[in-house]
Amino acid sequence: MKRWMIAACLLALGPSVHANTTVWQPSAGHTQIPIWPKATPDGQPAPGPETVSVTPAKTYAAITNVTHPTMTVYAPQGRNTGAAVVVIPGGGFQILAIDLEGTEVCDWLTSRGITCVLLKYRVPSVPYVWQCDCRPHNLTTSVPSLQDTQRTLRLVRTHAAEWHIDPHKVGVLGFSAGGYLVAEASTRFKHDLYKPMDATDRESSRPDFAIAIYPGHLTTDGGKLNKNVPVSHDTPPTFLAQAEDDDVDGVQQSLVYYTALKKAGVPVEMHLYANGGHAFGLRPSKFPISGWPALVEVWLRTIGMVQS
Repeated sequence: MKRWMIAACLLALGPSVHANTTVWQPSAGHTQIPIWPKATPDGQPAPGPETVSVTPAKTYAAITNVTHPTMTVYAPQGRNTGAAVVVIPGGGFQILAIDLEGTEVCDWLTSRGITCVLLKYRVPSVPYVWQCDCRPHNLTTSVPSLQDTQRTLRLVRTHAAEWHIDPHKVGVLGFSAGGYLVAEASTRFKHDLYKPMDATDRESSRPDFAIAIYPGHLTTDGGKLNKNVPVSHDTPPTFLAQAEDDDVDGVQQSLVYYTALKKAGVPVEMHLYANGGHAFGLRPSKFPISGWPALVEVWLRTIGMVQS
């Protein structure tokens, strides 16, 4: 996203942001787990300490300056389906919308018997460059963030027995920039972006299913697929949802990605809505787009990841 686009996205989420210089912590009973056993690969400096920013009305919470990525595991409520989803918040690789596109998503998934693994990945990260507050190469690979995503998928499989997860039912769900990471993880799993560190890195980083909600960074200005998202027949089944009036990451993002998936023979389901804009998350609105989570639930049953 361009600089004005991320500004528009943040404005759409709520009034002016007030910073609280504290490290984000999950709700009681949950613990952040570092995803790297030692120094993060390709570590980069940040403009300051990790910060949680909250609007006065608590419309959303945003984290930035994440240099120590973590995951937080939320166990399913009631019947355990065995499925797990790594949730990847958006924020233009500048911030993480940690509640709107993170903890609130986990509340929904766990209520449906699905383990939720919330990823707090490194930001700021390319394509966003904090030194210039710009995105000079908007379609480039988000290397640090994708490294964090690949490692988290492997960790979920490593701990599958401990967390009562089926290692063959591990998916990803991301919003906006997180949707780009969903596509990258779905298409770049054959090529590791970091040197193996331990036994975890022998596990596969391929998601078993993928859900991208208002994804970005997938198309060129000429309407072609981003070459850094090499769709193939091995790309996992994918669910897409976006609003036609999304003026941050336009609807062509989903359209072009859908076309590439279809051409490669990948099972794909796409839902486009007339209204909804960008960054709607799971919060209810007057528009039909608020019903997308129910469609995901049906789709997960259809592809055999969750039993009726």
